[in-house]
Amino acid sequence: MSTHPLYTVPVAEGTWTVPASGAARFNWEYDDGRDRLLALYQKGKDKQWDAVKRIDWSLEVDPYDPLGLPDEAMAIHGTRYWDRFGSKERADLRRHYASWQFSQFLHGEQGAMVCAARIVESVPDLDAKFYSATQTMDEARHAELYSRFLHEKIGMLYPINDNLQALLGDTLRDSRWDMPYLGMQVLIEGLALAAFGLLRDTTSKPLPKQLLAYVMQDEARHVAFGRMALRDYYAGLSSAELAEREEFVIEGCYLMRDRIRGVEVLTNFGIPLQDAEEISEQSEYLQFFRKLLFSRIVPCVKDIGLWGPRLQQAYVDMGVLELGDSNLDLLMQQDEEIAEQLDAQRFAAEEAARVAEVEEAIAEGATTS
Repeated sequence: MSTHPLYTVPVAEGTWTVPASGAARFNWEYDDGRDRLLALYQKGKDKQWDAVKRIDWSLEVDPYDPLGLPDEAMAIHGTRYWDRFGSKERADLRRHYASWQFSQFLHGEQGAMVCAARIVESVPDLDAKFYSATQTMDEARHAELYSRFLHEKIGMLYPINDNLQALLGDTLRDSRWDMPYLGMQVLIEGLALAAFGLLRDTTSKPLPKQLLAYVMQDEARHVAFGRMALRDYYAGLSSAELAEREEFVIEGCYLMRDRIRGVEVLTNFGIPLQDAEEISEQSEYLQFFRKLLFSRIVPCVKDIGLWGPRLQQAYVDMGVLELGDSNLDLLMQQDEEIAEQLDAQRFAAEEAARVAEVEEAIAEGATTS
């Protein structure tokens, strides 16, 4: 079945072609490598999993309440538009918001897959190429599972947000080999992790919780990879080169904070664009969410050595500078533990079901004998 009929607005068929410049780099040193990255590569191999088998796709999902979020999570809650909506319109709105969120996750994961493949091609160090190869497979798996969730459980997709597409295009068009790391691993992945985490921790529905928790377990490794590689490289750059990258980070952060808000969902419900933008700007839930978006980005940016006065002032203006002191390692450890806990709970439930089935069979056999 084609995806195109499921889009809320028509999407051009064919491919989005991004002209990319830069060099493919080969390295003939096969024995030398950084122990930290090689250990992460080993972990990447050990932690591979199958989205068909690890996720319980038999779990039912109500497409009109796929996440079980409170009314306050709807941007128009408390406005005159919310008051005008009946139960059907509010249910439709929940479906559209979930579709928009998971569609952006899907498009972002395809972008991450392409960027990871680009890193394999362009990064000069073989240990980084090794790890990026495992990440490429991770991102393919993430795109696979989000696509299946949207097609089978929600039945609706949104096109890629224009500003997410612009940031992705800027990342891929840059010829410098570190930019896919910076644009994808730090900015886009950092934003995605924050969004995944908020939904993982607030949804009351088991299937989306599984999807988000297992994806975040992989993403914890990806962010660690970006931090290691960029921290080493940026330590040797000039102040002018660092300033160029800080400017890219500033522009990307403003773009994500101000433009990726789901306004297109509200306009699909007939709400004028200006009203939709004002509602999204004033929503307490979205204000909290926008600040949370930077919980993974700011400490990572600081850790890799991009912390000049202009960048710090931008974060002051955004009200997120204090997030630079967050313990990123602890956040990543928690992401790993939550996924492992879900696995343990699921395996315990399956084992209990098997034991009950055996006991029932024994009891039936005793009765008939």
